[in-house]
Parts: sequence; structure tokens; C-alpha cells
Amino acid sequence: MRIRFYHARILSMNGNMEPETGELWTDNEQITYLGPEVQEACPRFDREVDLRGNLLLPGFKNAHTHSAMTFLRSFADDLPLQEWLQKQVFPMEARLSGEDIYWFSRLAMMEYLTSGVTAAFDMYFHPEEMARASVDTGFRTVMVSGLNNFNSSLEELRENYLKFNAFHPLIRYQLGFHAEYTTSRELMEGIAALSRELQAPVFTHNSETKAEVEGCIARCGMTPTGLMEALGMLEYGGGGYHCVYMTDADLEVFRRHGMTVVSNPGSNTKLASGVPRTAEILRMGIPMAIGTDGPASNNCLDMFREMFLLTGLAKLRERDAAAVPAEEVLQMACVNGARCMGLPDCDCLAPGKLADLIVLDLQQPNMQPLNSIVKNIVYSGSKQNVMLTMIHGRILYENGRFDIGEEPERIYREANRRIARIKK
Repeated sequence: MRIRFYHARILSMNGNMEPETGELWTDNEQITYLGPEVQEACPRFDREVDLRGNLLLPGFKNAHTHSAMTFLRSFADDLPLQEWLQKQVFPMEARLSGEDIYWFSRLAMMEYLTSGVTAAFDMYFHPEEMARASVDTGFRTVMVSGLNNFNSSLEELRENYLKFNAFHPLIRYQLGFHAEYTTSRELMEGIAALSRELQAPVFTHNSETKAEVEGCIARCGMTPTGLMEALGMLEYGGGGYHCVYMTDADLEVFRRHGMTVVSNPGSNTKLASGVPRTAEILRMGIPMAIGTDGPASNNCLDMFREMFLLTGLAKLRERDAAAVPAEEVLQMACVNGARCMGLPDCDCLAPGKLADLIVLDLQQPNMQPLNSIVKNIVYSGSKQNVMLTMIHGRILYENGRFDIGEEPERIYREANRRIARIKK
């Protein structure tokens, strides 16, 4: 399908943080033109969309989540992390079927679309059901293994990596494990060997709480980051989710290996885990991306809220209102997330890139006046401003309506029916 967006403000994020006026064309999954308004006769399009001065920009990339945990939204709340995991999350997860994960993931993907999220970095069980949900919805998912002592195996991890990286254009797969405290040294050594064999990065929950870091030091004599480096796991980079309690040496490891810190400010706030050293991380040149974490610990899959919390908490930590400006935060949400996830064709708007984009309504009170569109997005933007979400050249959400191959009401019914069974 060939679509023309015209009379647009365009924030390409291709080395420029200032919106420009013009138009953008797509042909199936690719962007074919981005530039000034075309005055002469245009090619024939299947659809032409007059944006009336509203904003086109790359979609947000949710760089850490557990989508199917929508089933625990507002169920396991107001508890510290380890009690939350051991007493609420793990026992309920044991009752999940693959079909449950399919429907709960589809529910999350609907919420991503309303928040302008065009790709998610998803760690959960039953990757075949996660992939099926994503393809059926039209959503882009990069799956990452949550291998630990209680599920899966190194053989399955290798098989999944090869299978899902050739599965469908909307699906990718990365190596990973749940966390040091749930994964034996033997398994971690195996992941390191697999990383070297496949020349692939590795991702994990890292230094989310003070107790996690202290426990690792007691067991191994080093931090989780130090242990990963000692095991040879970081030769091809990767990243860490949360990274709240990182030492100077840990951050130097991240810098040296070109790794990404994926911050999850909403989840870390709700679980009282702490505030990462965001300003210092950025000063060291370590890339940062943003994730919502799962809907059980957040509970909202809203990248606008995450952007505001990330900069707001950093300003509080530094006691400096100038710390972590809006431009850097939007870069994290769009560009850095794509690169962290291994999606270089989705990081900005440019001819030849994939047509993953969103339209934000600037004709709303919270976006006026237009003193700075970027600052408006980060400091006052919200889901109400998302007019349209396109992934792989297909409009999946527009003006409150979904085109995802299934009626929303059925997805809601399935989710509620299944959680009622699981809670019995």
C-alpha cells in the first residue's frame, strides 16, 4: 500500500531535533520520500493523509517489557520486589498456558499502539505464542530469552535464536537471561559461550535493587556486571535492564563494551527500587534507552509517562533542573531503543528506513503554544496526543480505532475470562 502524509511537521530524528515542514511517502513497509512539499504531480497513492500541521516522528521503542503480564495488572501491587516476585508473580505465572500468553500479549500490544510504541523488547515465556500474537496484531517484537534455573535450556535458547530470527519480518530474537540471582553460574557460562558462537549481544535484569547486588557480591565476590564480564559474556555488547545500583567499575564495563542501560523509571518508582545515575551515565557516553517494564509492576504501558519520570527523577537525584534535557530523553525513547534492540532500520525517518512512525496531535491544549515541540512531547505530552500508529507500513491505530485483525472487545473478553480462571 502506498500512502502519502502531507502538510506535516516532521521530526525525523536523523541527526536533527528540530521539526521541519514537508511530506513523507511510504510504499508497503518502506519510507520512499521525506522532504519538502511536492508541488508537481505526485505518484498515484492508495491513500493521502492531510496532517494539517500535526507531527510525524519515529515510533517509541519500549526497550524492556513483559507484555503478557497484563494478566497481573492491579493484582500484585504495593509490595517490594522480592516479596512481589516470590509471593504473587511466580505462583500466578505457573498457571499460565501458551494460549493465555497469546491473548494477554495482544492486550498489551493494543496499549502500546495507543501510546505510540512501534516495537517492544519482550522477555517472557512461550516465545512461539508471543511471536504469533505479534504477527497476528501486526506489531513489531524483539523477543529476548528469560532463561533461568527454572525454565528453558541452553539448547532451547540456541534453537529459538536461530528460529525466530528467520521467522517473520516483524520478529527478532536476542540472547538473554532473567537475572544473576535466578541463573546458575553454569548456565551463565553457557550463555557466554553461545554469545561468542553466534557473535550476539546479551541482555538481562541487572542491579535492579541493592539487595540483588549485595547478594551477588556475597555469592561471587563481584557485582552482576563484573561477573558477566569475568565470564566473557560481554564481548558482543548487550545491555542491562534497570541498572539502578551500578558502581563506577560497572559503568566503565558498560562503556568499554558498548552496552546500553535500559531505564524503567515507572516500575522502579512503584517498587521503590531506586533511581539510577542517569546524568552520570550520559556524561560517560553510555547509551540509554527506556522501557515500561511489565504491566504488573508499572502498571501502565505509557512511554510518555516513562519519559517524564526519567528526566524528573534524574533532576531530583542531581538536584539540578537542567539535568537530562528533553532532547536526550526523546532520543532514548526513539533512536537508542531501536539500536539497543537491533532494529537499525527503525531508528529514524528517512528514505529506505522501515515505515514505523506515529502522528501526534499538536492541536490539543497540552501541546500549545508551540514554543518547543520536543519539550512539549516529553514534559506535557500524553497518550491523548497519539492520532496514528503505523508499523511496517500498515496503520494499526488511528483516531481511537484499531486495525489489528481482531475486535478489541474479543481481546478484552478473552483476557478477563482467562484471568478469572487463573485466580481460582
